[in-house]
Amino acid sequence: MAGAGGRAFASATSESHTGRGSSTPGVGGRAGQTPRYTLGLLQTPHSSESTGGSFSGGARPGGSSAEGLAAFPRAAGNSTVKPAVSERGESYFGDKSSCVENANTLNFTSSSSVRGLNSTCIGKTPLSSGRSGCRSHTPLMGYSVTSSSAVSAHSVASVIVAVVEGRGLARGEVGMASIDLKNPEMILSQFADNTTYAKVITKLKILTPLEIIMSNTACDAGNTTKLFSLIMEHFKNVTFTTVQRKYFNETKGLEYIEQLCASEFSTIFMEVQSKYYCLAAAAALLKYVEFIQNTVYAPKSLKVRFQGSEKTAMIDSSSAQNLELVINNRDSRNGHTLLGVLNYTKTPGGSRRLRSNILEPLVDAETINTRLDCVQELLQDEELFFGLQAVISKFLDTEQLLSVLVQIPKQDTVKTAESKITNLIYLKHTLELVEPLKAALRSCKAQLLKAYYNSLEDTRFGIILEKITSVINDDTRYTKGCLSMRTQKCYAVKPNINEFLDIARRTYTEIVDDIAGMITQLAEKYSLPMKTSFSSARGFFIQMNADCSTLPNGQLPSEFTKITKMKNTYSFTSADLIKMNERCQESLREIYHMTYLIVCKLLNEIYEHIHCLYKLSDIVSMLDMLLSFAHACTLSDYGPNMSGKSTYLKQIALCQIMAQIGSYVPAEYCSFRIAEQIFTRIGMDDDIETNASTFMKEMKEITYIIQNANDKSLIIIDELGRGTSAEEGIGICYAACEYLLNLKAFTLFATHFLELCHIDALYPNVENYHFEVQHVRSSAGNEKITYTYTLSKGYTEEKNYGLKAAEVSSLPPSIILDAKEITSHIAKQILHRQETTPEMMKQRAAYQLAMRLVQTARNSRLDPDSLRIYLKALKKKYEASCATPRKNDEQQ
Repeated sequence: MAGAGGRAFASATSESHTGRGSSTPGVGGRAGQTPRYTLGLLQTPHSSESTGGSFSGGARPGGSSAEGLAAFPRAAGNSTVKPAVSERGESYFGDKSSCVENANTLNFTSSSSVRGLNSTCIGKTPLSSGRSGCRSHTPLMGYSVTSSSAVSAHSVASVIVAVVEGRGLARGEVGMASIDLKNPEMILSQFADNTTYAKVITKLKILTPLEIIMSNTACDAGNTTKLFSLIMEHFKNVTFTTVQRKYFNETKGLEYIEQLCASEFSTIFMEVQSKYYCLAAAAALLKYVEFIQNTVYAPKSLKVRFQGSEKTAMIDSSSAQNLELVINNRDSRNGHTLLGVLNYTKTPGGSRRLRSNILEPLVDAETINTRLDCVQELLQDEELFFGLQAVISKFLDTEQLLSVLVQIPKQDTVKTAESKITNLIYLKHTLELVEPLKAALRSCKAQLLKAYYNSLEDTRFGIILEKITSVINDDTRYTKGCLSMRTQKCYAVKPNINEFLDIARRTYTEIVDDIAGMITQLAEKYSLPMKTSFSSARGFFIQMNADCSTLPNGQLPSEFTKITKMKNTYSFTSADLIKMNERCQESLREIYHMTYLIVCKLLNEIYEHIHCLYKLSDIVSMLDMLLSFAHACTLSDYGPNMSGKSTYLKQIALCQIMAQIGSYVPAEYCSFRIAEQIFTRIGMDDDIETNASTFMKEMKEITYIIQNANDKSLIIIDELGRGTSAEEGIGICYAACEYLLNLKAFTLFATHFLELCHIDALYPNVENYHFEVQHVRSSAGNEKITYTYTLSKGYTEEKNYGLKAAEVSSLPPSIILDAKEITSHIAKQILHRQETTPEMMKQRAAYQLAMRLVQTARNSRLDPDSLRIYLKALKKKYEASCATPRKNDEQQ
């Protein structure tokens, strides 16, 4: 593990404006216009000319003929597929395959029918009424990226996973394909798993899927596969959908990847062309996602990655829960987890990467050391640290932005138009941060940081920004506030590019001016302090701060409607204002439609260069995570925050994970080899109860560890065998220890069974440690123990520790006195039975020596010099044991 510097293996919802000013007529754009009044943070231009209705002109992207620019249809969806609405009111902007066939031929089974196998409902329309009770998704035509401050990176699940298993002799070979609906990246996996399907369950737990897709043959009535049953058991709150087996087609999967995968990731073909199961899963996944999202990916726009399990350590879900890696066991809202301790990220992408790394730590020493070099430089160079942090904090969710940009909706609506315009503004904002990021990295020394600087030299960033600024106003930028952002979208395109757009914007400006003027007149008419306000839900409305007593008869005039009051603030509207809001919305639809046509044409021009954003997204999230590591180091020293052995054991596992993700670990924490698997069995509060359910839980956990561990595992077991009798507990612990010792896995085994400590007499690869306690005598003459939290070598010499701990508690003295007498009596009986002759002691010493020599011959990894020292120590110990009986004979 790493030593100090060492090596190791959203926006606001309402705004208001009050004043009016002079204006100079312009030509529909921002240039040459003087604001007539102030709207929140921005100013709206004004024109003296007005035009209404809808216009003709302009061309669709990719076409040369002019089309009518009528208002958008108000409803999403298309004529052949009726989108379903999520039960929870959530929706996601998904990704599509551009080469899949008509989705109407797909047959799906709902999750409700999966659970009731006798009532399977399969229909020709994928989301027909037969799917009632199953969560499905609204096509997200209006989805747009948000700032890191507006939304939690993991507040909503958005990953869809397809899983398929081989049949016959190939059973146990599993293929997986997953895609995050907020990130245009498909991850493929294929691996052999055992009958516990530990790898499948662990990978799914890490992905936290919104929905899982499997073949309908996996849940045939009376023939449900074990994999399907286990996934259902572990993911009870996740939507399940079954797809006909024919859609798990590896040939189609490879075709889809060839058509959709961006050229920069084309090496994926060599990796997956013979991995039939993950290709089959990819085919079904892309087909299904295209249907639910009602949109397709642009050709050559998708990042496809094969993720093997050999480059990361596996932490099973039980161990992740025991160690509280990402979720607090007592309160899921509590941030006292390893993720909470390390998470000082500024972007959603950085937070996602940190979580993924904690659950799947690295096993490659070179990569770990490269990260540690970066963290060390960030700690030593304050200018670099604060400079990078300032730039990184301005980035939006780059991955989500990419996802929206590369998708082509099947139908144009107001929301699709508004979304594309918004995200083009976000793209401009993101690209404008590339130069400041390069400047912050210019003087760095760590190899990884230098590599990132060189990657940012990519000329495509400048090419895309240049094309955008040729069409989009220079002062158009991402802002907070719904009205401010609406203004940015309306006037994003430069003037004189589309005459009809310029006219529509003048019309919109006049309507907004008329609204402000009308509210000013109303204020003068009723002598009330009214002001114009705006929210995304209500549009323009009137707000007023006034005491009820100042109003005539304590009420607002009758022409005002939809009145709400909070403290002394009134919000209301009028019939005329509602009509003007409708005119304003109609004008906006025309503006968005014409702007959308220009934006689509611009996006078509920059698609060939857009893949550099994948690189930028990776750089930003990694830098954000490394900055978070450095930040955490300056605030924490990672010492234990509780007491006792369970805390110590958790601390070791957490430090191991921190070292393997490249976080900074202080030098005083022990260093050992990189673990490819981490298993824990931590004693919880409910283990104190001796009952059958607790005992079975223990047995399941230890069975899982034994079945999946190898010589490269880190295993931590705390208090095994407490759910049964002492004799059985000792036997189970002893047998488990012997198995793990022969496995040669690095194991920490904490126990209250002192008999277990003598196992070091038989195995040379065992060390005993204990936590020291001190005896303190009170003024009343009573002796009590205090905890030192000091770990010392050897097993404890403490006698009757439990009785002394009881004395510290509030047990009545009479019970403690009785317990001492009973303990003393039992101890004498045991001692009498264990009395032995000197000859028996000699035989025991010889037996122990023989066992040590056999174990050394089988398991030793010591070099010759170390082995010689160890054997000499064994000899001395044997001679000392043999000498003890002779001394006893002489004394007698």
